[in-house]
Amino acid sequence: MRTQTSSSHRVSLAALAAAAFCVGTAAEAQNAAPPDLTGSWERYRGPAGDAATPPPEAQPPLKADLLAEWQARRAAERAADARGVPLATNYTHCIPDGVPSMMSGPFPFEIVQSASQINIAQEAYSQVRRIYLNKPQLTLADIELGFYGRSVGTWQGSTLVVDTIGIKDYVRFRDVPHTPNMRITERFRLVRPDVLWDEITLEDPAILEKPWTVTFAYRRMPDYELIEYVCEDNREYADDEGVTRLRLQGEDAP
Repeated sequence: MRTQTSSSHRVSLAALAAAAFCVGTAAEAQNAAPPDLTGSWERYRGPAGDAATPPPEAQPPLKADLLAEWQARRAAERAADARGVPLATNYTHCIPDGVPSMMSGPFPFEIVQSASQINIAQEAYSQVRRIYLNKPQLTLADIELGFYGRSVGTWQGSTLVVDTIGIKDYVRFRDVPHTPNMRITERFRLVRPDVLWDEITLEDPAILEKPWTVTFAYRRMPDYELIEYVCEDNREYADDEGVTRLRLQGEDAP
């Protein structure tokens, strides 16, 4: 009987030790310093089979009527490109990308990270988005719609989870329409010390059949400094057919 009691006692002690180890490990992971993302980054597309290359971008799961319009627009774009007369885009009108399009490249961006805030500045148009850490998200009634909305983030282990709301209706990702209620959730994580992923999920039940997720990868650019890129003296304009035209010197806008 004493042997059985001693054996049971040892098993109990071992179980308690294992549980304490698991709790301690979880606490250490939770309290561990987040990775430092500070620095310059550019879009990364690795070779075939590279595990650091994210999955291919999926077509947006638009409602049926909106999907037909979106596909017709893509067909018109392809036809215009083939004719050498591309359709106008935001760049034609000197309008910045906004969120989340600025995260799709191709221009480099810089991350500046602190304990309370993360700023992401893109080279094109000197765009800057601010992610406020460990702050509650506001309601749409309390913010002004903009190109970058309001972003709040939290570190969940080594993953930065960012919630963004308040994007203007004409600031579109992949030319997909949205309502003011669109919500963007991003998950930033290092898949390698020099490769960062941004998993972007858009939710807008009035427009999308289901949440739409696209993931981009970026390569760290040691010692790269962003250069100034301002849209000024722009000579491009959209004609009556929505085609990008180049205004010649001395020629007035239509």
